[in-house]
Amino acid sequence: MTFTKMHGCGNDYVYIDGAKEIIPSEKKPELARLVSDRHFGIGSDGLIFINPVEDNSIDFEMEMYNADGSRSEMCGNGIRCVAKYVYDNNLTDKKSLVIVSAGQKKYIDLTVGDDNKVSSVKVNMGAPILTPSLVPVNPALLSDSSEGNIKEDYSLLTNSENTDPSNAELIKNQPIFVKEIKWNVTCVSMGNPHAVVVLPEDFDLENFGIDYYGPFFENHAAFPNRTNTEFVKIDDRNNVHMRVWERGTGETLACGTGCCATAVACILNGLSDNTITVHVLGGDIVCSWDGQSESPVIMEGPATTVFTGEIELL
Repeated sequence: MTFTKMHGCGNDYVYIDGAKEIIPSEKKPELARLVSDRHFGIGSDGLIFINPVEDNSIDFEMEMYNADGSRSEMCGNGIRCVAKYVYDNNLTDKKSLVIVSAGQKKYIDLTVGDDNKVSSVKVNMGAPILTPSLVPVNPALLSDSSEGNIKEDYSLLTNSENTDPSNAELIKNQPIFVKEIKWNVTCVSMGNPHAVVVLPEDFDLENFGIDYYGPFFENHAAFPNRTNTEFVKIDDRNNVHMRVWERGTGETLACGTGCCATAVACILNGLSDNTITVHVLGGDIVCSWDGQSESPVIMEGPATTVFTGEIELL
């Protein structure tokens, strides 16, 4: 099977041309686990198929699998790489594309360099989803402190406007209890669920134990479909640093939808301007949102081809 490995700010996936490589649907989760293994496979955060579509209003489909073989609805870094792949490999000559993933259409503009290769990709990610039932998140379970006595309180930056979580129209800076600690969380879906935790100014993000806390957030009872979790430090009104724990994968060097969710959370809580650069471990992604519920989030960042090769499937 021929594949291409690509990354967006270090968030790396194995990409398969679904028109050339016909893999039965029931084999795809197993294949995702195989190729993602960094010791016995190619090594990646997951597997993405680039599929042809019959709908004339859509150019390509992105079919995404996490490293554990589970399906994911959307990947911001992944969809930028899909756009680069189809242009660089002459599957299209269009510089404005529509790519669908799990039924969600995304509108994409390409920046092409002098070498006729894509250097940067801008994606209209659509309006953020804030309604708890659609994220999805169960507000009543956020405030369940049954884990034990609360040892620390990280809700230091802003006060929640929603004092009764059961009546919340959105989950904005509300307390969540994880491992006997009270954190504050803003919940956003960018086609996939995100829980954004803004940390205090003096918090050491670099040495934060994300490998310990990440799985507990991901599998918290309040998130019926599990969740991606972003841990955020505010630098100034135009810059934040973020580390991300991705559902089904673990910590990654970047998460495009996570950067979008981070921007939405920061803007909702009055912590940033409407355009911010999210500094992740693998690079920088710029996100813009005007703060209106129906307005789209615009994400722009790099996409990089690492190598192309073949893997023998037993």
